[in-house]
Amino acid sequence: MLGIAIQSRNVRLMVLPFKEHPLRHQSVAELHARTYEPLQAPERVSHVATLCGEKGTGRNLRHLKRLLEHYGLPCPETVDQHYFAMLGDIRMRWERHTEFVTYTFSKPGVYVHPFADPLVNELPQDWLHELPGAVVTAVSLALESREMPEHTADELGELFGGNAIIGSEVVGGAACAWSDLRIHSDGYSRILLRDRGLSRGQAGRLVKRFLEINSYRAMALLGLPEAREANPALSDADRRLVGVAARMTDEAFGRGVPDAELLAELTTLAAEIEAVAARTSSRFEASRAYYGVVQQRLKQLRQKRIEGFQTFAEFLDARLAPAIATCTSTAKRQQDLAERAARLTSLLRARVEVGLQEQNRRLLESMNQRSQIQLRLQETVEGLSVIAIGYYGIGLISYLMKGLEAYGLPINASYLTGVSAPIVVLVAWFGLRRMKARLLKAEYLDNGH
Repeated sequence: MLGIAIQSRNVRLMVLPFKEHPLRHQSVAELHARTYEPLQAPERVSHVATLCGEKGTGRNLRHLKRLLEHYGLPCPETVDQHYFAMLGDIRMRWERHTEFVTYTFSKPGVYVHPFADPLVNELPQDWLHELPGAVVTAVSLALESREMPEHTADELGELFGGNAIIGSEVVGGAACAWSDLRIHSDGYSRILLRDRGLSRGQAGRLVKRFLEINSYRAMALLGLPEAREANPALSDADRRLVGVAARMTDEAFGRGVPDAELLAELTTLAAEIEAVAARTSSRFEASRAYYGVVQQRLKQLRQKRIEGFQTFAEFLDARLAPAIATCTSTAKRQQDLAERAARLTSLLRARVEVGLQEQNRRLLESMNQRSQIQLRLQETVEGLSVIAIGYYGIGLISYLMKGLEAYGLPINASYLTGVSAPIVVLVAWFGLRRMKARLLKAEYLDNGH
């Protein structure tokens, strides 16, 4: 009956009186994507985070399925952002983050030494050696019960290899936490928690917060080496930008290099700045985002000071904040240099355009002068042409009149030739003027007027 009721209830849920948004269920599932596993002290935990990039999902899923097959467990067809399985007496939780994947292994039970034998050593060693990506953090965490004897200051020093210890009361005094946030000879960082009255849910959340602080702290610091590497290149770019600006001023007073050479150098410099920004900007943005998560998780610990120990918030704020500030300032410096290069390029392009316009103006003036000269020459040639045409025309008339006079007509050839001379010149002049007017009219019509 219970199964029938549940089935009928599921059917009723599928037939809704309203239209659902296609992302409704996905948005609700996202609220539970980063859940925790309830824990009961005493318990040991091993945590490994591998940097695999945003496109490493398929490879990591195949590696997860290899582990499940080793323990004879069924392999799921699809895996969301997290997966839980029991590997014998070891609980395993796999989580997919934006850039990295985490494996968390936990095992309840009494232990002699909290960090003597990391829990991951019980897993197949060949599987561990072939983890996809590069390990950015590996942690051994131990959760002590209140019944276990408390450690003295000397015992804590031995557990953490004599390093300076960070410690505080957490969850409002319901637990204590110690760590040195260093990598020990076994390759793992160490965190020791002591239960003073935690519920299973509180213990699970506390362990998860410490593991997340360690993972996100490591991811946030990945931007610092890139900032240190980028700063010398940015300093060189800054110096060269100042040099270009100074030479632009010299060029304005006629003492510098040509604008075309400056523009080529400035374009190359702007491209170099953009190349550095393209390589590092996403890393700097990620560092700031991870640092925000670390600050949030530290706040959720609700720490209280233990006399003689520096709290986790104090330690990380003193070390992590300057690193993130370096990344932030480097990112801002990149942006400022890119904007300065863009402004100088715009100024130089404007100056080049003004220079070209001035050259074009002078060229047009020169062409106008040449056109006027050509017009005067043309008018001179026209006058000479009238004289030449008139001369030849008068010559032809002279031959005609002389022929007629020799034929016996009663005319005076010389007189008639002299009288026709101005008429011939006038006709030649009028004919050339009319031909010129027709040519100008045809050109006017060809230009679309």
